[in-house]
Amino acid sequence: MNPIYFLFLLAFAPIQNPNPKPMFQPGPAPSEYLVKPVKKPIPIDGNWEKEVWQEVPAAEIALHMGENPPFSPTTQVKLRYDKRHIYGIFKVEDQYVRCLVEEINGPVSTDSCVEFFFAPDSNAPLEYFNLEINCSGVPLFHYVTAPRKEYEVVDAEKIEKIEIAHSLSGKIDPEIQEPVTWYIEFKLPLKILKSYRDITPPGPGVRWKANFYKTGSKTSNPHYFTWNEVINHRPDFHLPHYFGNLIFE
Repeated sequence: MNPIYFLFLLAFAPIQNPNPKPMFQPGPAPSEYLVKPVKKPIPIDGNWEKEVWQEVPAAEIALHMGENPPFSPTTQVKLRYDKRHIYGIFKVEDQYVRCLVEEINGPVSTDSCVEFFFAPDSNAPLEYFNLEINCSGVPLFHYVTAPRKEYEVVDAEKIEKIEIAHSLSGKIDPEIQEPVTWYIEFKLPLKILKSYRDITPPGPGVRWKANFYKTGSKTSNPHYFTWNEVINHRPDFHLPHYFGNLIFE
């Protein structure tokens, strides 16, 4: 081969990336939620109406992934924080409520379930924790460094340090098919997060990436709702590129 021709081909040959990254369709501007501080610890009793929650607005978990279900629950969530904890409360106006999972770190998302996914290190927005709690207050908690590939199951003894209040209890089978409103409130110690990775401590101006979800994949009314929009051909909550912004005040 003519050496000049060979050099020409080499110079203009397409460069192949040996590790191509998945393509993500850009969505609209990320949702934002302002997380206000508290001066004293919040008692965890599942009371949506108490003053500390009435002082702050709710985020709506209202964007659906996949086919629209026959019934769409109305789900709201609020967050607050102090130097040691993240506090949260969910209110769910629901139907077709089911709960079978009773073990910590079991498949709670198959039940009527709320979820909080968050990346607590501002320098690593794609590495996150997922806290999932079914309607009877049973949690699953994982730390994820690569979605569905690399993750750690948080120890049950650490999860038990998360205070959770719930308005429904025990197994719910058969389903509650008539309208019912249920609540989940939690108090998450930051020291649990620090035992798995460095975090950017909550404080004025700090931003975390996060999303909230409502699901019930094995109820008679399967559904997949999000706070920040997720653009994907099938329901998938483990897409941190589509997390919104938590802004600490």
